[in-house]
Amino acid sequence: MDIVSCIAVDLGASSGRVILSNFDGSSIKLDEVYRFPNEPVRVGGRYCWDFFRLYYEILRGLKIASKHGENITSIGIDTWGVDYGLLDRDNNLIGAPIHYRDDRTEGIMDKVDEILPFSELYKRTGIQKMPINTIYQLYSDKVVRPVSLENADTLLFMPDLFNYYLTGEKHNEYTISSTSQLINASSRRWDREIISELGLPNHIFQHVIHPGEIYGYLRGDVSDEVGLKDIPVIAVGSHDTASAVCGTPLKDKRSAYLSCGTWSLLGLERDEPVITEKSLQYNFTNEGGVGDTIRLLKNINGLWVIQQLRKEWSATRYEVSFGDIVTAARQAHGKAFCIDPASSRFMTPGNMIDGIVSFCKEHDQGQPEGLGEIAIAAYNGLVDKYKNTIFELEEVAGEEIKGINMVGGGIQDELLCELTAMSTGKEVIAGPIEASALGNAAIQLLANSYIDNIEEGRKIISRSFERKTYETIK
Repeated sequence: MDIVSCIAVDLGASSGRVILSNFDGSSIKLDEVYRFPNEPVRVGGRYCWDFFRLYYEILRGLKIASKHGENITSIGIDTWGVDYGLLDRDNNLIGAPIHYRDDRTEGIMDKVDEILPFSELYKRTGIQKMPINTIYQLYSDKVVRPVSLENADTLLFMPDLFNYYLTGEKHNEYTISSTSQLINASSRRWDREIISELGLPNHIFQHVIHPGEIYGYLRGDVSDEVGLKDIPVIAVGSHDTASAVCGTPLKDKRSAYLSCGTWSLLGLERDEPVITEKSLQYNFTNEGGVGDTIRLLKNINGLWVIQQLRKEWSATRYEVSFGDIVTAARQAHGKAFCIDPASSRFMTPGNMIDGIVSFCKEHDQGQPEGLGEIAIAAYNGLVDKYKNTIFELEEVAGEEIKGINMVGGGIQDELLCELTAMSTGKEVIAGPIEASALGNAAIQLLANSYIDNIEEGRKIISRSFERKTYETIK
C-alpha cells in the first residue's frame, strides 16, 4: 500500500510536539516536524495554561506537517488529564484554564467529603483521591470564583478545547473525562447524581465520545490556514496515558505498564473496573482506556522531582543536564537516601533541593551532600513507590505480575530502568519512547480502517521499534 500519514499532537509537561506517523502497511515511522514549549504562566496569582499561544503553535505545526506528509488522513490531540476550560453562552473562553499544579484546591477535598464521603464517591467512580482531580477543581470554582461557573455554558477538557477551536464541535472524550472523578465507572457516562449533590451545573457537561470516533472536521478558516482539506479530527485516547497504554506492546494481561514522564502511571489493563475495599485502601484508580478497557493504575509523582532538581540546580549553582544528574547519582557516596515523592512538598515548583535535604534529615537519614546524593534520594523514592505499587497491584488484581513494560521519555534514563528492575524484582522491557504518539496514531489508523484492532496496532509498534530488556538480579 502507499504510505499514509496521520498527525499526532502530543502536549507534554514541558513541550508540545506535532508528529507525523507514516504507515506503509507493515511498520510505523515517526517524524517530529515541530516542537514548541509548553510552560504554564502566572496570571492574576494563578498558575494557568498559556492556551492561546499553544493553539497558535498547534496551527503552526499543522501547517508544517501539511507540507511534509504524503497522504495525511487525520489529526489527533492528547495531553494530561483533569484540566479544563469553560465557555460562556457565546462560546467565549472564560479566563485562562487553570493548571492542576495551582494551589486552589487546598482544603477543597475536605469540603467535598462533608457532602459526599470519599468511600461513596470511590464506589461510583473508581477514581483515586487526588487534589488535582477535576471534581475538586470544579468545586474550587464554585467556592473561589463562582461567577465563572455561573456564566459557564460548556466544560471542555483541554484536548476537547483545542478540538473545539479546530472543528467548532463540542464533545467530551471518554478517557480524559474519566480522570474528572465525575464519570460513573459502571455506566461510563456522567454521574449526574454526583454532579447534582455537589451543586455543580449539569448542563456544562457534553456528550461523551470514545476513542476512534470522529470529533469533527477542520473548520473552513482553519483548513485554509494550515493547508489541510477535508481532514477529520479523531477522538484518540486524548488522555495521554490512555494513548500511551494503547501504544504499549504488552506481552499479555499479566504484564504491567509503566508510563514514565513527569508523572509515572503504573498499572494493568482490564476489561472492567476493579472497585473493592482493597483497591480503595490502596487508592487505585480506574481510568477509561482505549477499546472500552479500564486502566487500573496508580498515579505516582514521577520524574517531576528530577526535572525540578535540574532546573533549580542549574539556576542557583551551575548548569547540569539530565545526564550529569544520572552520572552524579551513580557516583554518590551515600546511596541509601530516600524521599517520599508523594509528599506535598514535592508536588509544586520551587525549593526542590531544600525539600529533599530536609525530608532526609527529618526522617533520620542524615543530610545528603552534593548533587549525587540529593538525586539518588529522588530515584530511590520513586522506585520504592514502584515496588510498593506492584505488590499492592498484585493483591488487588489477585494474580502475579510477570513483568513491566516501561514507556515514555523516562526510559531514556537507564539508571531509572535498572533501579526499577532491581527494586521490583520484575523483568523490565523498556520501549517505545514515543508511546503516547504511537497510541494516538494507532487509534487514527483504526478509525480510518487501515488496521482492524488495537492488538494489530501493538504488533506493528512492536516490530517497528527496538526495546531493551533489564533483567532482575537474583
